Amino acid sequence: MKKQIALMSVLSPLAAAAQNDSIMYGNDKMNVVIGVITIIFIGIGAYLFSLDRKIKKLEDEK
Repeated sequence: MKKQIALMSVLSPLAAAAQNDSIMYGNDKMNVVIGVITIIFIGIGAYLFSLDRKIKKLEDEK
């Protein structure tokens, strides 16, 4: 049951995105979406990098 729900939650946005693809490309919204996702991933990466450095400092103190 859990696998089915997970599969449906992964595939349902893909079907919706396929229907709206031409609208997104036509209004240049796709570039904005890609830009926002890129910024979010860069932010998450920077946060994880800084968190890793802080954890290393704490481990070295002990």
